[in-house]
Amino acid sequence: MKNCVAACLFLLPLAGAAIPAQAADKDERFFRNVEGQWTGPGEIVAGKYKGTKFTCTLAGTTPADAVGMTLDGACRVGVFSQPMKATVVRKGKTYSGAFNDGAAGKGLDVTSGTVSGDRVVFALNRKQLTGAMLARISDENTMNVTVSVRVEKELVPVIGMSLRRVDAAAVGSIARN
Repeated sequence: MKNCVAACLFLLPLAGAAIPAQAADKDERFFRNVEGQWTGPGEIVAGKYKGTKFTCTLAGTTPADAVGMTLDGACRVGVFSQPMKATVVRKGKTYSGAFNDGAAGKGLDVTSGTVSGDRVVFALNRKQLTGAMLARISDENTMNVTVSVRVEKELVPVIGMSLRRVDAAAVGSIARN
């Protein structure tokens, strides 16, 4: 079960689009909004483990020398905990990276991605398994994640998560006393 959560948390197929200089600035702003501590519940909504609830605690960081992000932490199902780490950086006109140890290990490869406003979509791959992860930052303290897998010609949602920022100050906000 924990491998299902691990394998599905950051799945996705998407084609990369050209990123003009102005869009690159928007991409970087999106990833800066991911910086900080996040926690929240999730649920497997399809498949063998449908109905399984879990809780994740993740730290979001951005690299100093590239556009991208790392989410690092763990997801817990009952007393079982599974390390989670996703690293994505822009390579040319798209994004690439790995979830956990990538497809060469027990994880997934990020093969492409796009940022559009308050959301990012990444394509993931592991052998014949493909899917899509959509992450949306709906406000400075809320990030919703939906993971879908490709079944025949359709993307079927399999995981949903709602993460809340738990660090002292939200990115871009002014703390008030």
